[in-house]
Amino acid sequence: MSFERIAIIGLGLLGGSIGLALKEHLPGAVTTGFDADPETRARAAERELVGTVCASAADAVRSADLVILCVPVGAMGAAARDIAAHLAPGVVVSDVGSSKEFVARALAEALPGVAVIPAHPVAGTERSGPDAGFASLFRNRWCIITPPSDADPAQVEALSALWQALGAKVEIMDARHHDMVLAVTSHLPHLIAYTIVGTASDLEGVTESEVIKYSAGGFRDFTRIAASDPTMWRDVFLSNKDAVLDMLQRFTEDLTALQKAIRVGDGEQLFDHFTRTRAIRRSIIELGQDDDRPDFGRSDHGD
Repeated sequence: MSFERIAIIGLGLLGGSIGLALKEHLPGAVTTGFDADPETRARAAERELVGTVCASAADAVRSADLVILCVPVGAMGAAARDIAAHLAPGVVVSDVGSSKEFVARALAEALPGVAVIPAHPVAGTERSGPDAGFASLFRNRWCIITPPSDADPAQVEALSALWQALGAKVEIMDARHHDMVLAVTSHLPHLIAYTIVGTASDLEGVTESEVIKYSAGGFRDFTRIAASDPTMWRDVFLSNKDAVLDMLQRFTEDLTALQKAIRVGDGEQLFDHFTRTRAIRRSIIELGQDDDRPDFGRSDHGD
């Protein structure tokens, strides 16, 4: 099976990028979309993020054989309830949220009897809104699909094929395992970035102009992460709190060990730790998940 009529609910960075990628890679697919914000709908229509921007979620999903919810994790349940009565028979409902156990429960409760196959494209930028989307966002990035145990294999395969057509590499994973992995690789780094940037802004004796002036080093990269959508990340931390708290506890213990090494002058422990983390960086580059050019491939203007 394959999907021919695809509805996208939420036309920000991810929803807009999916629409543009579908237009580029699967031009035969009929796409509809809806966003709760009228200004976003208007801009999405101007950019032609989908074939038809609808005035209601009900209109967008009415004839779709695949619905992708691209709303903040905390809004998944409400978005699903809004479309529940208007879904076509045999439709598959998926999403792009980064907390899969929470989303799976919310969608199952809101859509009893509907085929729900959660997914998470591990791709994004610090930008948001209908102007942020671009067709190549998913190229060579992972999309993790977390189907329930009773999912139809043909539907899972069709969803996998769609994401592969958009340029993503697909992995099938248990929802709980996904949440643990993403707590380490995405959620905790964002929490650290938000904390470091907040601490810098609160420090007495450091003016805002000085923070900006000297941000050409590591701090600048933390500010990029900390500029991510506040609503989305608030919901991520609340919805995946158990895994995040577990990883935060482990991080705190490791940080305490490094603090002790610095205090007692244990240069060997520090060197060994930094050598190990440097090897991880090389592995990420070898897997094609980042750029090995100097300064992360930025131009002289810091782009």
